[in-house]
Amino acid sequence: MLKTNALPGVPRWAVLAAHAVPLVTLPSGLWRIALVAGLPVAPRDGDVSFGEDLYVLSLTVVSEALALLTLGLVRSWGDVVPRWIPLLGGRRVRPLAAVVPALLGVTALTGLAVWFFCAPYVNPDQAIWQGTPAQDALLAACYLPLLAWPPLLAAVTVAYYRRRTARNGAKGRTLARV
Repeated sequence: MLKTNALPGVPRWAVLAAHAVPLVTLPSGLWRIALVAGLPVAPRDGDVSFGEDLYVLSLTVVSEALALLTLGLVRSWGDVVPRWIPLLGGRRVRPLAAVVPALLGVTALTGLAVWFFCAPYVNPDQAIWQGTPAQDALLAACYLPLLAWPPLLAAVTVAYYRRRTARNGAKGRTLARV
């Protein structure tokens, strides 16, 4: 049985979904690292600058860090700011302070997914499928899991909002309307 450090009252499916988010971003990050390392995962111009490689690696670090933030929606640091954070440590997190950025993230990720798949039809020069069949298959295998990120984040965000805005009524727990 999988053990997690989730809070009581968090649905098991939300815990699993939150833990899945960093995993669905991992293959694309590993693909980008392989690209920068010079492995033949995609065709590459010979004169790639250090700045471009740094950008690609930064994209990997930022996307994985953002994916890991999803865990805060099912763990204690999504309810109370960790004490080690200056000025804010120990304060309760207002639900909308987590929900609004998460839903903005869902919107941005959905927009990126739409652009990723529609851009080659609008401008064929932007097609990402320009490698060998094996390279294109590896690219698809590494990037298609990212399509799960927006719905997983949306579902975990809704569960977080419901849990944080729930009220204890006289007859038990009732949920506020979303």
